[in-house]
Amino acid sequence: MFEEGFPLKAMKRLQKGFLAALVLVVVIIYFLHRTSLYCYLRTCYTKENFPSDFDYSSLMKAPGIMFVETTETMEPSALAVCSVESAARRNPDKHVYYFMKGFNGNLSHYSHSRYEAIRVLSSLKKVIIAPLRPKTLFQNTPLSAWYQQVNPDWEVYWIHVLSDACRIALLWKYGGIYLDTDIISLKPLDFRNFLCAEGYMTANGAALGFEEHHDFIWECMEEYVTNYKGGTWGHQGPGLMSRVLKRWCPSNNLGQFFDMECKGISYLSPKYFYPISYTNWESYFERWEKSDIEYFFSETNGAHVWNFKNVAQRKQVIAGSGTLMEHFFLTYCPTTYRVLVKRVS
Repeated sequence: MFEEGFPLKAMKRLQKGFLAALVLVVVIIYFLHRTSLYCYLRTCYTKENFPSDFDYSSLMKAPGIMFVETTETMEPSALAVCSVESAARRNPDKHVYYFMKGFNGNLSHYSHSRYEAIRVLSSLKKVIIAPLRPKTLFQNTPLSAWYQQVNPDWEVYWIHVLSDACRIALLWKYGGIYLDTDIISLKPLDFRNFLCAEGYMTANGAALGFEEHHDFIWECMEEYVTNYKGGTWGHQGPGLMSRVLKRWCPSNNLGQFFDMECKGISYLSPKYFYPISYTNWESYFERWEKSDIEYFFSETNGAHVWNFKNVAQRKQVIAGSGTLMEHFFLTYCPTTYRVLVKRVS
């Protein structure tokens, strides 16, 4: 016979068993977070996969146009390749640098057919593919201490905040023009010491141009570290540029400075790089009349296509679609179109 009170004892044993299982699950999750299996289950990032003692000074012999890839990929998208190609074609007098975190520094290692995009880039005149070594790049800047302390695995937007940091460090040390890899250049870029408005009250850092060791960029690096909030989207990017510019001018009404200089810095209105706002990004994948394109983008130097909004939908440039994006590819990056778009289609 079962003794009286057996159900109560059984319930207590079940509760203890549940708690033990819960503790075990927590321990396993903690262990997985420290192992490669955890990285298999979700995306993990590393700070450095290659030696960090790269000599940037020997590479950056003259200021040029700079792009940054902060993932480990060596197979950049057709859009990224188009951005680099269009910048090189519109600015034949400038070197174009494509800094890639996954690049080991030796192009001969990427001659296989799977690296079609790299072969396109390396075939373009004045395009230089270079290693991105953040530890070296951040040396002797306020960003160095931040980079030593930050843990990429706990960062929600790591590749983005790292890109935000790399661009201002490159501009500080070497000067030139920085562009995001989703900006297609439509006209030559002859600006100096500029940033561009995304909207009436917000600046953006997707297109920047500064002389080396400019005080504004140093202030950006200090602000980046002092008020770092990596878990807030845009805080280290557009938010950073807006905060520093408001102090630089000084004014909370940035719109009043459109297409004017503020203490030696040109503040361009959105038409130059953001003629279509991020809320209407899908317009780039719609059909346009040629006359409308020529009129709408008549004052645009580079079209930012807001690729971060396209992560979920993954819209592609399709040969024969007649979309605005196809027109841009055909006109401004024909090699990319021929090799990475038309051949695939």
